[in-house]
Amino acid sequence: MDRFRTRTALLALTAASGLLLTACSGGGDAGESSKAADRHDYSAGQPAPAEGRDTDERDDRREDPGHLSTFALDVDTASYDYARRALADGRLPDPSTVRPEEFVNSFRQDYDRPDGDGFSVTVDGARTDDEDWSLVRVGLATRTTERTGERPPAALTFVIDVSGSMAEPGRLDLARKSLSVMTDRLRDDDSVALVTFSDEAETVLPMTRLGGNRDEIRDAVSDLDTQDSTNLGAGVETGYETAVEGLREGATNRVVLISDALANTGDTDADSILERVSGERREHGITLFGVGVGSDYGDALMERLADKGDGHTVYVSDSDDARKVFSEQLPRNVDLTARDAKAQVAFDPETVEEFHLVGYDNRRVADKDFRDDRVDGGEVGPGHTVTALYAVRTEPGAEGHLATATVRWLDPETRDPHEETGDLEADALDDSVWSASRGLRTAATAAYFADALGHGDHDLPDAPRLGELADHADDLADSTESEEIRGLAEAIDTANRLM
Repeated sequence: MDRFRTRTALLALTAASGLLLTACSGGGDAGESSKAADRHDYSAGQPAPAEGRDTDERDDRREDPGHLSTFALDVDTASYDYARRALADGRLPDPSTVRPEEFVNSFRQDYDRPDGDGFSVTVDGARTDDEDWSLVRVGLATRTTERTGERPPAALTFVIDVSGSMAEPGRLDLARKSLSVMTDRLRDDDSVALVTFSDEAETVLPMTRLGGNRDEIRDAVSDLDTQDSTNLGAGVETGYETAVEGLREGATNRVVLISDALANTGDTDADSILERVSGERREHGITLFGVGVGSDYGDALMERLADKGDGHTVYVSDSDDARKVFSEQLPRNVDLTARDAKAQVAFDPETVEEFHLVGYDNRRVADKDFRDDRVDGGEVGPGHTVTALYAVRTEPGAEGHLATATVRWLDPETRDPHEETGDLEADALDDSVWSASRGLRTAATAAYFADALGHGDHDLPDAPRLGELADHADDLADSTESEEIRGLAEAIDTANRLM
């Protein structure tokens, strides 16, 4: 237990299903490894009882800033998919690319859904065998995707890496097939533009409506071919210029970067490239989504680009991944249900001694900024779930209120603020993580797997050895008959053999 209490999280984060056209950003100075009763170095802020809710003595106690945890919502999954690619290639992923929240959010959860825009809030947890430590799951869900006819049109600028390294099977060839299929799935009133880059960048198709122009778009996609070096800076700059020229009022305007993110020509300075992305986002509201490809992949740069661009990332390793992202998730998730969404969890100092948010390092927000709507949160669409996992040490014999989780978001059209809350009582904790609900067991298994691949730096108590974790994952896959959980079990088993 001493090792657990002293280690600190090293890795960056990034966020749910239905990913491609939603985006997040966050930042700030809130800490998350809290000795709950005594920490005074947090930014003072309001905890999160619902607006209009009566406050009482217990709510006043929750205002102790050392008991707050605040982060911008995120639904990245690239870290998990890239780790699976590395394992399939017979190697362990670099620990610096392992972000546990992306492992956790790679699996759809069965949270209750709200009827309209915004979120439902689910809070549950289970005890571990480590003394007084539990895992607490905060689950947020948006409405289903059934109301597709009501979504705004999409204006998508695809920025495609055609450098020499993209000739590797599973890179440009995969992008061509995916974009061709996607062209058939978008609506007539949607628009796409194509920008390519190698040593230079070129707009090969300006913003073009799908209706009446599908053959022209397919031809432009099929003509994509690899060339020379990777001038990522030029690609990003030209991509945003093209997006601005084709900007559509009332539409969802996105830049989608498809690359292995291995910049080697032109402006290779990450901060310079990032500033362009951030500036265009602020001025025009155009967000960036990164699609990573290739066995050799610039994970850190792509993640930082998406962060600055108020966006997020996925990683595509095969045709099944590509089909899900481009053929299923993209067409049905142009809509937005919430803007600048943030979550804040208030732990009760009478029952909680210590807590740690697992991951989300790059999405943490100062506690005082939770209700400051000028501070960026996450843009989230329909059909999404977002899961945050906490390691929580309760007071011995703790009874009563444990935590309140609140999500705050802006209406996507009116930008009016809304909040929703969920509570957890100490007696609601399941006896064991491994006999808890399917969703909590899945989240715990994914987080423990990330913990092992990251050499135990993710603040998780009672971490099982990989062999034992593989057994838990096998049991979970058998009981759920889930293909995605079976894939997780196989990845854990492969990692165990490689270690």
